[in-house]
Amino acid sequence: MKKINNKEIKNKNIILSIQNASYRYSDAEEDEYALKDVNYDFEKGKIYAIRGRSGTGKTTLLSLISGLERCTEGKIIFDGKDLKDINLDYYRSHEIGIVFQSYNLLPFMTASENIILSMDASGVKIPNKKEEALKLMKSVGLKEKYANRKVLRISGGEQQRVAIARSLSYNPKMIVADEPTGNLDKQTEKEILEIFKKLAHEDGKCVIIVTHSPNVCNMVDQVYDLKKVK
Repeated sequence: MKKINNKEIKNKNIILSIQNASYRYSDAEEDEYALKDVNYDFEKGKIYAIRGRSGTGKTTLLSLISGLERCTEGKIIFDGKDLKDINLDYYRSHEIGIVFQSYNLLPFMTASENIILSMDASGVKIPNKKEEALKLMKSVGLKEKYANRKVLRISGGEQQRVAIARSLSYNPKMIVADEPTGNLDKQTEKEILEIFKKLAHEDGKCVIIVTHSPNVCNMVDQVYDLKKVK
């Protein structure tokens, strides 16, 4: 596994570094890029927003950060290692938690079953997974009564809390959220953002949120504006 020279990343708090990253689709023209020369650093214990209009490549950047796509040029360094040189299945099931705008929960399962399924998929060793699921639900402001309720029988805000709890089920170092408050009212949005802030400021995780919301941008530590490639 290739280690990155310490000279490249001097700040030891940096958990993720995007370095001159560019991406071009396989069927694109030679000079046609979805992303071009992106340079962002993300530290542990901080919450970030990536903001940009439609067509600026936000989804593409998330795919690169999540290891679902690889940079055409440049590199992405996670915890001192180039994503090109690590086991991406392990990375996605242990190091990074992903929260989706549409929640992506299994509707025929209960809230706790969705969380436990994520534990099973990651292979983490937890003696009592049901107890751990309840603990995670409590940490995101969900009462125990929701544990055995099918997710279709709970509100959108409650489903997003379950989705956050699920992303925490294997204790990742970084949380990436794609428009996590896009379907929520302002009060619920504020409550969800407080959860993300706690994860960063109290639990030491790096939280990255892709968003259009001014409320989100006003509550984070740093905003990165993604520009459309000219």
